[in-house]
Amino acid sequence: MIRVLVAGLGNMGRSHALAYHRDPAFELVGLVNRSAPTLDPALAGYAVTPDFHEALARLKPDLVCVSTYSDSHADYAIAAMEAGAHVFVEKPLATTVADARRVADCAARTGKKVVVGYILRHHPSWMRLIAEARALGGPYVFRLNLNQQSSGPTWDVHKALMQTTPPIVDCGVHYVDVMCQITDAQPVEVRGMGLRLSNEIAADMYNYGHFQVLFEDGSLGWYEAGWGPMMSDTAFFVKDVVSPNGAVSIRMPETAKSDDVDTHTKTSLLRVHKVGQAYQDISMADEPGHQELCEREQSYVARAILEDLDLTRHLNDAVQSLAICLAADESVRTGLAVKL
Repeated sequence: MIRVLVAGLGNMGRSHALAYHRDPAFELVGLVNRSAPTLDPALAGYAVTPDFHEALARLKPDLVCVSTYSDSHADYAIAAMEAGAHVFVEKPLATTVADARRVADCAARTGKKVVVGYILRHHPSWMRLIAEARALGGPYVFRLNLNQQSSGPTWDVHKALMQTTPPIVDCGVHYVDVMCQITDAQPVEVRGMGLRLSNEIAADMYNYGHFQVLFEDGSLGWYEAGWGPMMSDTAFFVKDVVSPNGAVSIRMPETAKSDDVDTHTKTSLLRVHKVGQAYQDISMADEPGHQELCEREQSYVARAILEDLDLTRHLNDAVQSLAICLAADESVRTGLAVKL
């Protein structure tokens, strides 16, 4: 049984803790949160401590789940590995490419497994989208966005997140990872733009941004993300992959809401369009919800540890997708294209 410590009990941390609680491969030995969290009744019996390093030293877990704010991801992951634990770390892996590489280097040196929280890699609908797109052949145009019309507590969470990570990085790493899985080509240039749309955030922050990434094979990716009560709820979820031979798209129902966490992963329907042929609509009505996806993701973590899976490519991909999104942030702030 894998003894696991969960650090960070926000939305994702609570879901991961529940996954460990329910999976017989794991024993949940402790929870870490700086403030007193609101927990699911199933987790109410677990002790919560505010000090990560104290809990790490005292509990000596086999696995540490890092679901804290982004600026602590790299340091917590490295501390866990240095203490002898494997790591599951929520995306983004770090807030700088240098820190992401420090994590990868530590994993190589210690021999510990590091799984990054790219939940779409465990989603059958997104796996199907990637397979259908690859079957069409490139070069590709990727049109992807995830805008969230957030208010109240959700907007408060977004404002806190933006203190370390802009929307195009926090959410963008998921979708850039999808682009990279489809094309397999190296990214060569990133161009980004962003705008501050609220006086509730600091002057050096922006809550709306989009960027373009160019790949060696000629593929072109576009990603857009915006957070806040001012965001439009129209066309908030665009997921298109276009090639010379057709397109694959995710089509959402009109009732979908941008601030619903299940909407961020559910696909409802895949539409495959091949040039000169009728549309093929593939229903995804029975796809997993957010909590089940977290449980599938943690089941993969258990496999990686117990079966000694080689995660070198997985970790390299996480560093690359982060590098692209951070280059987009650099481009937003400098007004210049960034060569990779």
